Amino acid sequence: MTAILGGLGAALCFGASTLASSRSARLIGSASVVAWMMLIGLAVTLPGIAVTGVPDDLGAREAGWLALSGCGNVFGLLVVYAALRIERVGIVAPICSTEGAVAALIAIARGEALGGGTGAALAAIPVGVVLASVKSDDDDNRHDFRGALLSIGASGIFGAGIYAAGRVSTQVPLTWALLPARAVGVLVIALPLLASRRMRLSRRALPLVLVSGLAEVAGFACLTLGARHGIAIAAVLSSQFAVVAAIGGFVFFGERLSRIQLAGVVVTIAGVSALTALRA
Repeated sequence: MTAILGGLGAALCFGASTLASSRSARLIGSASVVAWMMLIGLAVTLPGIAVTGVPDDLGAREAGWLALSGCGNVFGLLVVYAALRIERVGIVAPICSTEGAVAALIAIARGEALGGGTGAALAAIPVGVVLASVKSDDDDNRHDFRGALLSIGASGIFGAGIYAAGRVSTQVPLTWALLPARAVGVLVIALPLLASRRMRLSRRALPLVLVSGLAEVAGFACLTLGARHGIAIAAVLSSQFAVVAAIGGFVFFGERLSRIQLAGVVVTIAGVSALTALRA
């Protein structure tokens, strides 16, 4: 059950982060949003790093998985926020949420075993999120195909990073699993923006950036804890952030959901329910 609870907790946090970021990216740009999120996350994780110290098991292999995890998270965020600037959250979030399926496929290919019923339930969830991303013919003209392509790319990047985080999560303390993305983000994005004086922040964007940064760290912590007990399950369940974001987009931003998208929400909920029953 830990993998299920971790995945669902990550879904709620990532959904909240996606909703907040979809607004702040339009106010200050995707690069500034990611930079502030990484700075906030680093400020949250550094005290834990100071307390735990350097892990005894941290070798070259573990460092490599940590680096892949951090790069996957940061560069995935950059791509997805670029997509959010030109496409609706109700389209971007479901496509990006197939990151869980990508991580699950990698885990299964590398030998993680799943029962037949569990595998079927997991397979239903990506189907649901893909349906939730389908645009109906009567949608408005705000759809931009470039946003969908960027979202697909972000899904692959995120999936690789999630798998890497799951692999190293049992070998290092949680704070060290959270550190790489924040450190990479600050070094690669935040510091260059600060040096060139292109890092932006406005009064309207500040609360949104705070929500995004804190929720992203909390979501990654939930996902890492869940992945210790099953990378495939935690990764796929974290994809439910698409449902959270799509419904939030409808409730808070007035974005319409087509019948196909609603069907996708139903399928994903059914998949999660079946998985929970099987693993209980």
